Amino acid sequence: MTTALSQDLAGKVAIITGGTSGIGLASAEALSARGVKLVLHGRRAEVLEQHAARLPDCAVLAGDITDQAAPQALIDLAMQRFGRVDIAFANAGLIHTGPVEDIDLDALSAMIRVNVDAAFRFAYTVLTHMKAQGAGDLLFTGSVLGTKTRIGAGGYSATKYAIEGLAEALRMELVNTGVRVTVIEPGLVRTDLHRAFEVRPEVVQGIDRPLLPEDVARAVVFALEQPPHVLIPRIMVLPSGQNI
Repeated sequence: MTTALSQDLAGKVAIITGGTSGIGLASAEALSARGVKLVLHGRRAEVLEQHAARLPDCAVLAGDITDQAAPQALIDLAMQRFGRVDIAFANAGLIHTGPVEDIDLDALSAMIRVNVDAAFRFAYTVLTHMKAQGAGDLLFTGSVLGTKTRIGAGGYSATKYAIEGLAEALRMELVNTGVRVTVIEPGLVRTDLHRAFEVRPEVVQGIDRPLLPEDVARAVVFALEQPPHVLIPRIMVLPSGQNI
């Protein structure tokens, strides 16, 4: 529900990467409930099609976000289907952690390509479009580990520090353009990102109740519903039991 001081999102168009599950999907559902039209991107075509069948005004594009053509293809799809792009959420991400002697360098490099290279390419492509139209919101999924780090998570943390640096520079560059840049910084969230882990991270870290994707989606909506003259540069959302 919006208030007199909040921005009505109905009719806006949002592109969300990593939209098949987790934070991306929860954000898509929360925005859809507020009348936002969606363009979702992810690797699993059949899952995206299922979302498109149940969410109103939802277009989907399956593929690898590291494909250099993907950002412009998403803009083109949004313009073709809905005639505008108001919100872009760079949410797609991977995680690979481990000590020096166990780290998989190929997995580490793949994570960097998604978390940094693809996110940067997506950001600059959509911002070129938004700056020309004089309005828009770009959001990144960052992490609490983009503000501090821990043993074994140096590579992942570095990718999120990169997002923080980019977002801060873009925020300053885009002052008075009508374009806002926000980083969402979650703590531990229970998502498919950890599906390959032998032991769930909350067990290792002793967290009784990690965040759910819906908890992070509320922060996304909060940032977007601010009136145009209000910018939320970053929102950190932590489980109350995470002592990081």
